[in-house]
Amino acid sequence: MNNKIDCLLIGHNEMNFEEYEKVVKRMGAKTPAYRDLNLNFIQYKNKPYSAPEIFNMFYYSDGYMDEYGKLSLGDTFSAAISYLGTYLHRRGFSFDFVNSFQNQKAELERKLKGNEILTIAVTTTLYVSVFPLIEVVSFIRKHNKTAKIIVGGPFISTNIRTQDSMTLEFVFESIGADIYINSSQGEAALADLISTIKNNGDLSKINNIHYKSKNSYIKTEIKEENNPLNENMVDWTLFKNRLGKFANLRTAISCPYTCAFCGFPQHAGKYQTTDVDKIEQELNSLKEAGNVESINFIDDTFNVPAERFKDILRMMIRNKYNFKWHSYFRCQFADEETISLMKESGCEGVFLGIESGNEQILKNMNKAAALDKYRNGIKLLRENDIITFASFIVGFPGETRETVQDTINFIEETKPDFYRAQLWYCEPITPIWNEKDKYNIKGSNFEWSHATMDAKTGCDLIEEMFLNVKNSVWLSQYNFDFVNLFHMLQRGLSLQEIKHFVSGFNLGIKHKLINTQAPEITSAVVEQLKAVKKK
Repeated sequence: MNNKIDCLLIGHNEMNFEEYEKVVKRMGAKTPAYRDLNLNFIQYKNKPYSAPEIFNMFYYSDGYMDEYGKLSLGDTFSAAISYLGTYLHRRGFSFDFVNSFQNQKAELERKLKGNEILTIAVTTTLYVSVFPLIEVVSFIRKHNKTAKIIVGGPFISTNIRTQDSMTLEFVFESIGADIYINSSQGEAALADLISTIKNNGDLSKINNIHYKSKNSYIKTEIKEENNPLNENMVDWTLFKNRLGKFANLRTAISCPYTCAFCGFPQHAGKYQTTDVDKIEQELNSLKEAGNVESINFIDDTFNVPAERFKDILRMMIRNKYNFKWHSYFRCQFADEETISLMKESGCEGVFLGIESGNEQILKNMNKAAALDKYRNGIKLLRENDIITFASFIVGFPGETRETVQDTINFIEETKPDFYRAQLWYCEPITPIWNEKDKYNIKGSNFEWSHATMDAKTGCDLIEEMFLNVKNSVWLSQYNFDFVNLFHMLQRGLSLQEIKHFVSGFNLGIKHKLINTQAPEITSAVVEQLKAVKKK
């Protein structure tokens, strides 16, 4: 049936890993970007595999299937789709969506061919390169010649902030969309675009966009959007019967902190939180809409302010929701009351942005945290069986081999269930750039040096950490992250079974690092990976 759709929303593209690995490797096998990726896959039967690919291969072997389907980031319903869909609906626009590009290609093709679509909006929340976007836009062009393709979100805004005009135009041309939105929010610009295109209006009158005109891109006036969360809560009933088991939910915009390595607050704008009664309304809407079992609260600082967080937890306990949940968590604010409320309200686990195990590096980062607070927070979480994943940065200005050893010692002492360390990403838009002369910072992105370290040394130290840490399990990142742990729990695996599988995957990575000429995983590793059990 041919339907008229004002806007088709397209969620994340979990790009074919083998193709992605080839693309990154062409940049150089010794580049920091590839060395970072190298800690995220194993070699099996002469082919690179990410963790979810290996899990799906062995867990769903012999034709076995369950109600969850194969493990992927697309399991979780997109926050961008739920928010934008609600926003457009309230303004009288029709919308449809595809939550996962790879998992729903056939469905997307039918929608592109069988409907009269005015615009197609492509989200970019999780992207760090143009390649997934190129694939999405190319697919759209193949099956629909008339819809205007609009791309917005963090990837676009970051490129506009950081690239010179020539490079930016190359990025736009590579992606191949018609219009790009440059805004930390962007929903108002999207609504204005739909209205203007529908009425054959003048695109130059719309704020915060770049659009192609003949052989160049025209940039319109930049004007900060203000879309208060309290006035734009998601109406989950709009997505009834299409939600699946997992959903993202947001209760705040931006971040109240100014960590020196992070440009997010400058991009996202003024920090704002949602009232607890509005969150309750949204959770009630989510409960009414479908069979969601697990919620990922995507706020950068969900437990800040602390009293508001406790009020949210008490509200969830009072309503006796059947959701489990997980979130980012500032564990320096952990106390016995908070952790007890978290456990009672259904918290399964938390992402801890620890960043370093050295006090001076934390001061350099402007983390506003102390290691003793971190230690106490992790201890309380572990005592209450809340899964802990600790994230670290290696190579920040001031970092030395000794400070990295302090981080290793901190991991071994506190024993978070899972951890990961990533190379410092040097962005000129972050606060530390204001001190580039003090630290003698040169270069940018993954190619940098400063007074006490360079990117190559940082990579070496991360690999040493990966090979030597004993008391915590390294968690791969590419297409497999913190949230996947809870997807596996919902499939019936225990925490120990998950750790056994992830540890087996890590053994395959370790073998590859040590045996560079023979990276294929051993039969013992294969047997450990195959041990992942079906319930």
